[in-house]
Amino acid sequence: MSDPNPYADESYKWGPEPQQPGQSVPHQPGVPQGALPGAGVPGALPGAGMPGAFPGAGVPGAAGMPTLVLGDIAVMNDQIVTPSGSMPLKGSVWTATDLTRTEEKIPTVAIVLAIVFALFCLVGLLFLLMKEKQTTGFVQVTVVSDGRHHSTMIPALGPETFPMVMAQVNTARTMSI
Repeated sequence: MSDPNPYADESYKWGPEPQQPGQSVPHQPGVPQGALPGAGVPGALPGAGMPGAFPGAGVPGAAGMPTLVLGDIAVMNDQIVTPSGSMPLKGSVWTATDLTRTEEKIPTVAIVLAIVFALFCLVGLLFLLMKEKQTTGFVQVTVVSDGRHHSTMIPALGPETFPMVMAQVNTARTMSI
């Protein structure tokens, strides 16, 4: 039991394999030549906010930088990257569905204040005129391209969520022409 893995081959050692001077790293498909490892994967961009970290680092949509992000859908210059894979941007069809609702209710504080001040004078009933609006739900964004589709749900943070998402979807539609 002195060896941690009795089946391990002695030729492999932990860590990256040493390279001889002058050797280059093999090119990976989908990653631009000269880009740092992980440059083609959103969220794994080394130095993404630092211009000059890799070619096109300060330009949205270039060398792995998304131009537009809608939930878990990232739009690049020529492709759409989703958790289920990449799709071509050209000819894609975008839809957005508003699944939000806005409710108007009397806050608990207003009811308590109305009861307390109603005992002293009828002015306390004016507290029942207080209203608060609360928006809940999601905005569903669906993209269809090359016979595949992906859908994402964006939580509604307020009544302005759907118009904001629609503006982004219209930008994606314009890019897909």
